[in-house]
Amino acid sequence: MFLASRNAKKIEEMRRILDEHLPGIEVLGLDDVAAYDEPVEDQPTFEGNALLKARAGVEATGLPTLADDSGLCVDALNGMPGVLSARWSGPPKDDARNNRLLLDQLDDVPGHRRGAEFRCAVALCLPDGAQQVTTGEMRGRIIRELRGSGGFGYDVLFVPDDQDGELTAAEMTAEAKDRISHRGHSLRAIAPVVADLLRS
Repeated sequence: MFLASRNAKKIEEMRRILDEHLPGIEVLGLDDVAAYDEPVEDQPTFEGNALLKARAGVEATGLPTLADDSGLCVDALNGMPGVLSARWSGPPKDDARNNRLLLDQLDDVPGHRRGAEFRCAVALCLPDGAQQVTTGEMRGRIIRELRGSGGFGYDVLFVPDDQDGELTAAEMTAEAKDRISHRGHSLRAIAPVVADLLRS
């Protein structure tokens, strides 16, 4: 299975979640295949960008391809940064700079209005042209300081609702985060489709 991503942490996260349904599955990332021109993520939705990347991957490699697009949607910012999450503070992509900008933008927003959610769309495209998209969300809130060293992106600022404690996504174990994460929900929804495909 080819995963159209170069993000090592994302590839490992996807491998862990898919392994629940497909033990021992080999997941290849962009660095494992011949280089090709990656599409510009210019679609207005997560679903559109995921499909764009998956279609480019299957066309370039001939392999069944998974691609995801995900981001943080903050209530007080009318759903932004959304599809611009990775590039929120401008090029080049920089998690630390994005987090500082988000904290600055929410500086005067009270705690009860700091709700947010991570959203993810995962697209599966097959060499025969078939395609499928699944989505997932993880609700929570943005805190006022960076906490934790796990995860990536905005995880250090995001406390998920669906947990017993007050850990940020960056403080949770990988297994605990996978159970409730936006990517976990969308991957578990598409994993049976991938399993059926590979078994056939």
